[in-house]
Amino acid sequence: MGASSATGRPCDGATVTKFRARLGASTVKLQGMKDLGALRDALRQAQALAAEEGARQAAEQARLARERDLFASTVGSVRPVKAPAKAHVARAKPAPEPRQRQLDEQAALQEALSDEVDVESLLLTDDGLSYRRPDISAEVLAKLRRGHWAIQGELDLHGLRRDAAREALSDFIRRAHQHSRRCLRVVHGKGHGSPGREPVLKAKVQRWLAQRMEVIAFAQAAGPQGGAGALIVLLASRPHRQPPAT
Repeated sequence: MGASSATGRPCDGATVTKFRARLGASTVKLQGMKDLGALRDALRQAQALAAEEGARQAAEQARLARERDLFASTVGSVRPVKAPAKAHVARAKPAPEPRQRQLDEQAALQEALSDEVDVESLLLTDDGLSYRRPDISAEVLAKLRRGHWAIQGELDLHGLRRDAAREALSDFIRRAHQHSRRCLRVVHGKGHGSPGREPVLKAKVQRWLAQRMEVIAFAQAAGPQGGAGALIVLLASRPHRQPPAT
């Protein structure tokens, strides 16, 4: 059925085509108006935000101005103080102090064992040669003679000259004490191969041992352990370190 005009009369095809074109143009115009309205709202919102930010900045500037005025009225007029001129004095640097060398020299002095120290009053002659520090009881020395402690290290000084033997003995005692070894055997020889068949190192080893702070006692070894050619040495126990507090 054909389309009718507003008067009720039927319209031809050309009329219908024109009507549809006008209707489409009106729809496009309505959509464009909606876009313009959204753009206008966005512009209004941006202007409102800009006005709000401007007002906030103006209020902040006014607050800072009030604080400056308050400070100026409270303190009064001020002027910067000139910094005094500083004199640059060239001071001579102190000479370097060789602390490590001093410590090494002190350690060397402590390690130096004298051959001339008189320990004859500390050497007991009952039941063989022996020595104990004044704070060590005779019972400790008796246990040492009876082999109460197991031997944990041995040093043989056969064939060594005096200086080499002294250095070897010092190193042996120090290392043994560091490793918590307490009972040691030091073989100095019976002197059968020495001129006059007199033991060269025997008396010296006794003096050297008596000067070591780690040594608390020593006694002539029993026959199976070397007899007159060796000494059984007892070292002081190392203090136990306390674990760090947590």
